[in-house]
Amino acid sequence: MPRSYLDDVRRPGQTVNPLFAFLGVKPVALERERAVLELPFRPEFVQGGGVMAGGLLAALADEAMAHVVLANLEPGRRTATVEMSVRYFRPVLEGALTATAELVHAGRRIVSVEAQVRDAAGRLAAKASGSFFILEPKAP
Repeated sequence: MPRSYLDDVRRPGQTVNPLFAFLGVKPVALERERAVLELPFRPEFVQGGGVMAGGLLAALADEAMAHVVLANLEPGRRTATVEMSVRYFRPVLEGALTATAELVHAGRRIVSVEAQVRDAAGRLAAKASGSFFILEPKAP
């Protein structure tokens, strides 16, 4: 993958990542060392208890971590999350979220990554860690 994908996903109106388009995720940085994604606030993200759904914070962290992995892949390879842990520190009532992910360890088949999700005031809302499997290209 992913050089063309990483270029395409940054473009306004992109269609290469339907989840980003649906949620409104904006890539801020997609680099080998880190990925930064922003999720603008929408009232539809608030659950019945009046706070942003924790699953959205987890999804944002997962995508940020996956994009660090993608930025490190050789052409033709893909990745999939195999394990993820999220710890929440504060409820998010309103405002955009920013997820910053950094590579922890890159093995041949498994890559470990960590992410922080911060609210619009820069306060830590959640931390995540994950492991990602590297999928080899299909044989012709």
